[in-house]
Amino acid sequence: MEKVELVVTGAENGLRLDRYMAEKIQGTSRMTLQREIHAGHVSVNGVPAAHPSREMRTGERVVWEYDRVPILAPRRAPLSIVYEDESLLVVDKAAGQVVHPGAGKHDPTLVEALLMDRSLPETEDPARPGIVHRLDKETSGLIVVAKTHPALESLKEQFAERRVQKAYLAVVAGVIDEDEGAIDAPIGRDPARPRRMTVRAEGRTAETEFRVLHRTEATTLVVVFPRTGRTHQVRVHLRYTGHPVLGDGLYGTGLQERLLLHAWRLEFTHPVSGARVRFEAPVPESFPSYPYETIAWLPSLP
Repeated sequence: MEKVELVVTGAENGLRLDRYMAEKIQGTSRMTLQREIHAGHVSVNGVPAAHPSREMRTGERVVWEYDRVPILAPRRAPLSIVYEDESLLVVDKAAGQVVHPGAGKHDPTLVEALLMDRSLPETEDPARPGIVHRLDKETSGLIVVAKTHPALESLKEQFAERRVQKAYLAVVAGVIDEDEGAIDAPIGRDPARPRRMTVRAEGRTAETEFRVLHRTEATTLVVVFPRTGRTHQVRVHLRYTGHPVLGDGLYGTGLQERLLLHAWRLEFTHPVSGARVRFEAPVPESFPSYPYETIAWLPSLP
């Protein structure tokens, strides 16, 4: 474990936390620092920082504790590539696979496996070449990766402007009575457990829609449409409704073999052709035996 300790001077009063740290710690990008702050690894006066935009005050003590991040290097690992051309690829990520190297990650990551046979454009974070959106380690399903800088910028812009449409399949605890619904509840860092997110008034806007596909006596299969891209959004919002995703040890119960959350469909505008493209990932065999043909009536995302 490494540690960086800083004390805010009068000249630095009023700076955002992420900017302050980036100016003091050479060779570390603001994006990396923002991720570390969101992960609860940065404290101010002994309390985990809630947000990168926090304004600093003279005399405050900032501590960043982190593990050494392994060097990014090509490593062989199984891949399920759904689509690939000269500008991008779409991968059906397996549950349990980490997308990119990070603190405490030792198994080959998705990025390292991709680098075995292709090059990926650099981003502000050297450990995340080509990566434009997140998918939790425990979640399976589709992730798009850029292979060129123009594709990277186009996809980043589409995600930022909410022009990328995503649909997840989730098996949740309990029976949801409504056939469909919308969850509009801000999400922020849990002050009691900094590695978790939670619904809180001080959080960032988060919107999720869902439709019920099938019910049993104890569970519900839903298709979920996240309209924003907050960390752990689907998992946090479903827990907020009282129906956590099965297998979620962080936000519900981990009694299942895996987290029953699958990034099933992804739709965006191709950076080169300008055509609207859509991809789907088969339902994993580890999911319960539901009549998944019920999702066939979803010709496009709402």
